[in-house]
Amino acid sequence: MTIAIALNSEIINSLDLAPVQTVIDNLLTTGVIAAYEQQLSFTIDYPQEPEDPRELPEIPEIRLWFIRLDSRYPWLPFLLDWKAGELARYTAMLVPHQFSASEGLQFNPEALEIFLMHKLFVLGDWLPQYSINSPSRLKSMAQMLGYDLEDELFAMF
Repeated sequence: MTIAIALNSEIINSLDLAPVQTVIDNLLTTGVIAAYEQQLSFTIDYPQEPEDPRELPEIPEIRLWFIRLDSRYPWLPFLLDWKAGELARYTAMLVPHQFSASEGLQFNPEALEIFLMHKLFVLGDWLPQYSINSPSRLKSMAQMLGYDLEDELFAMF
């Protein structure tokens, strides 16, 4: 059931969302989007010079492609394969961060909080359209990003 979307430098450099749009349109048209919760991943083939130490989320062209993707499908985190690290990588594409050899990925705390709250509000509005119970899913997403939010917040959606 997992869906892997292949991205290459041509797709990324031209800001082409067609590979994702084809998949998403099919899921929406056939009404099976709920069945693909946490089933989407991206395979990114973007050539780098051997001496280029940057991780993929540090490459401006790739980040720009993901910003465009997020503007088209702001509810996409629902489909991402969280267990495979896709939510963390997606977040890194959109939220300022640093890589540390000793501490790993370190997000800017304020930017991460804004990103998370935006996604919670977007998904809180989007999920009920597909008859998907959202509070537990939203709470799980917040926990994946390091936040333990009170149930009262989700009751307000």
